[in-house]
Amino acid sequence: MARSKRSVDWGFPRWRGYGSERDAVKVRICDRAGCDEPGDRPAPKSPNSSERWYFCETHAAEYNRNWNYFEGLSDEEAKRRAAEEMRDASGYAQSSHHGWAGPGDGSRSRDEMHALEILELEADADFSAVRVAWRKLAKENHPDVKPGDEEAAKRFHAIQAAFDVLKSAEERRQWRPEE
Repeated sequence: MARSKRSVDWGFPRWRGYGSERDAVKVRICDRAGCDEPGDRPAPKSPNSSERWYFCETHAAEYNRNWNYFEGLSDEEAKRRAAEEMRDASGYAQSSHHGWAGPGDGSRSRDEMHALEILELEADADFSAVRVAWRKLAKENHPDVKPGDEEAAKRFHAIQAAFDVLKSAEERRQWRPEE
């Protein structure tokens, strides 16, 4: 009776490490002439093309350093394409740090950013600046100061709501344990 071969991936304890199969692994070599390193970093052969070069890390960095995205476009077309990319999520140059885009460092919620906008403050304003702006705008738009002015009353309520949002966010930050 012939003895059947067992798979190497069965049983406990494993006598060999994971991924130590004996089959040959296919490695793509860097497309740069004369380079023997693995080519594991794809790069486009031309703009709007699905064809790719595969470079090692060193040659990919060299390729990217010399890449001109707007090559072959007129000045007008290049400006139009840059404006299109800045309009949607692909214009990452405006994002600060690696947050989810938009102003600020990613530590404030959308509601907090809207509240700062209502109080006419920058995205990185601290809570003392929030308090000063809230007092100034509340005094200007208070219904007792401007009786009968519906717009001032609406602005006053929006200013109060914005301050409440920022105050509760500041209290949450103070009580959050240090990471």
